[in-house]
Amino acid sequence: QVQLVESGGGLVQPGGSLRLSCAASGFTFSNYAMSWYRQAPGKERELVATITSAGFTTYYADSVKGRFTISRDNAKYTVYLQMNSLKPEDTAVYYCKARMVDYSGTGYDYWGQGTQVTVSS
Repeated sequence: QVQLVESGGGLVQPGGSLRLSCAASGFTFSNYAMSWYRQAPGKERELVATITSAGFTTYYADSVKGRFTISRDNAKYTVYLQMNSLKPEDTAVYYCKARMVDYSGTGYDYWGQGTQVTVSS
């Protein structure tokens, strides 16, 4: 039923760019905030960026501010992460997450499978 399918990862040179996509199905996409997380080997998973359900507000980790842009197209049920000026430190598995909290406080989280981004010369 609920599914998040990521694409766009790969190998890129330092200073290069990639755009990750996360296509959603099985839930009301426009009701969910969407986030990108990443996890590098030996490190904790960290929040990279978040966009609210209507796309009016975004959040970025300090490490990616000015370089990454999160966006969403609710008509296409897709969230994107445009990554520019990539650094080796950006190497990680990137995960897409959808979250809705209802009025009772119950959270509904869904995760993508993750896509590998490797920044290396």
